[in-house]
Amino acid sequence: MQRIKKLRRNIIVSALLASLLFMPLVPTTTSAFGFGSLFKVAGIGFLVDRFASPLNDFINSLMAKHNAGTSYATKVVPILTVGSNSYIGAAQVTGSEDLVAQTQAVLQLEGDFNGGTFRVKGLIPIDSKNPLNFSRVQGVGISAIIDVRT
Repeated sequence: MQRIKKLRRNIIVSALLASLLFMPLVPTTTSAFGFGSLFKVAGIGFLVDRFASPLNDFINSLMAKHNAGTSYATKVVPILTVGSNSYIGAAQVTGSEDLVAQTQAVLQLEGDFNGGTFRVKGLIPIDSKNPLNFSRVQGVGISAIIDVRT
């Protein structure tokens, strides 16, 4: 029974990862959030959740190696993008332990400035994974951005 559960889980993970690999081959429109985008978001969200702790440790080691370590608490959370894209990535947040524990995601707002001369991305630590219902977590900063290769 245990082998069947493990096999089923491996098949689901493999299907999610395969969908991420082949997603660039699927034509999409910029105004629609299709089934392919849903798989991409779910797959990246799964990867971020799965590797949050090792990514956090890696970033802390990298920073310390370059004399840029911190004595504050850190945590890797997903980035939720609102604006022209629906891409999800990850960020490391830093701050006091209680505020970092409250932080569930980073909301990314995008916009063009000066007729598109500048592309602006605002990063906001939030207390929810729901980009429509959240509160900003004051006193938490973003110390690293993690891109997920798809």
